Amino acid sequence: MEQLFEFVGNHAGLIAIWGAFVVALMWDNNRRSGDSVSTAQATHLINRENAIIVDIRDKKEFSTGHLAGAVNIPYANLASRLSELERHKNNPIILVCKSGQTVGVAGKMLREKGFNAVRMKGGMMEWNNQNLPLVKK
Repeated sequence: MEQLFEFVGNHAGLIAIWGAFVVALMWDNNRRSGDSVSTAQATHLINRENAIIVDIRDKKEFSTGHLAGAVNIPYANLASRLSELERHKNNPIILVCKSGQTVGVAGKMLREKGFNAVRMKGGMMEWNNQNLPLVKK
């Protein structure tokens, strides 16, 4: 540990540059992933702004529990099934996955096609952690 402090003291400029790169990488990654909403914000969008929920998990995971009214379009099929979402182009689209990590690329694809897509922070794991209602059919 003492050597770490000595290294940082001797190479403060390098540490500062490294820190700047890490911050820039995180900022760029967040920007590319698009806006995210909390579970409370997602509920508000669903109830007040007629948001559509698109669950990009596979059918097996979707059947274990999903948000009420969610449309299941697995990520692997999203590009070929965009026509199903065309009629919802004016509504917010909330993208949901297992943990909130894989929806970034899906959101980018939808935004490039003119959709108002956001990702739900924490995905279904966060929804479950907050004991929010699920549909299990």
